[in-house]
Amino acid sequence: MNNEQTVLPVQRQLDAYNAKDLAAFISCYHSDIAIYRMPATEPALTGREALAAFYKAERFTIAALRAEVLQRMVVGNKVIDHEKVYGMAEQPYQVVVVYEVQDGLIINAWFYPAG
Repeated sequence: MNNEQTVLPVQRQLDAYNAKDLAAFISCYHSDIAIYRMPATEPALTGREALAAFYKAERFTIAALRAEVLQRMVVGNKVIDHEKVYGMAEQPYQVVVVYEVQDGLIINAWFYPAG
């Protein structure tokens, strides 16, 4: 898998996130997706259905929600994004996300709060 193939599902999910297009967003994730909110060692969400339910109820209802990539790096099958997220709090906040891509889909994502 080359860098472009690795980045493609990550960029597609970012675009769908910003458009609040749940179907397009979820289609970028593997059916066995695991989402980790570090420093937790157990996933906060597992499976595409749980991910869809969470984003439908907890994220895509926020009108001002959007994310912007400040920096991106690709290492093997992982994409590391430094993101700025708007709409979740009074002020934007930063997060580092490591996306692991397998078979053209995101199978794991680790969210690290910046700061």
